[in-house]
Amino acid sequence: MRLIDPMPTDRRPARVALLLAGLVVYGASVGMMLQAGLGQMPWGVLDQGLAGVLGIEVGTGSILVGAVVLLLWLPLHRRPGLGTLCNVVLVGLSINATLAVLPAPDSLGWRIPLLLAGVLVNGLATGAYIGAGLGAGPRDGLTTGIAARGHSVRVVRTTIEVLVLAVGWLLGGTVGVGTLLYALAIGPLVHRTMPAFELRRRLLPTGPLSAAPVAVPPAA
Repeated sequence: MRLIDPMPTDRRPARVALLLAGLVVYGASVGMMLQAGLGQMPWGVLDQGLAGVLGIEVGTGSILVGAVVLLLWLPLHRRPGLGTLCNVVLVGLSINATLAVLPAPDSLGWRIPLLLAGVLVNGLATGAYIGAGLGAGPRDGLTTGIAARGHSVRVVRTTIEVLVLAVGWLLGGTVGVGTLLYALAIGPLVHRTMPAFELRRRLLPTGPLSAAPVAVPPAA
């Protein structure tokens, strides 16, 4: 019995490189939004609130939250991929590294551009690590795992994010205009970036036409 999903057999180096780059940049974008101080994505609010309560770094809080969410996959009979496991660790480490080197601006004139840049970079990074095709993030997998039991993906995702946001806010996480901006912008951004980065699996010929060249779908 496999503990994780097998990797696609084609373009593995490219997939791993895209995954790692996407996760590191994703964590950096979270750090940018945190340093802007104008509100964070729902899961980021939870990470920030938990970190404040436990007295740990925000990225470490992200790792703890990701590990707990991954455990919730077990009753849903979901199996993580390489990208899922890397997501739990690399995003958190990247958040910590970004917060260590990126100073928080004092003026609103710098905080607003930093927030906007963070949201945009997050959309690009999300498209990259999903496009690598090496497994959903733990939080996305929880949503799709629950939805697979006959529930609407939209309802499940909204319910989870509202609960996460509420708990994070009660723990002391920052909710603000950045939270609303992220909620409105991330969907359209990923809608464009995911097809742009997607590494589709090559179609292998079968049957009597096995001598024919491999058909590679055009890049989206």
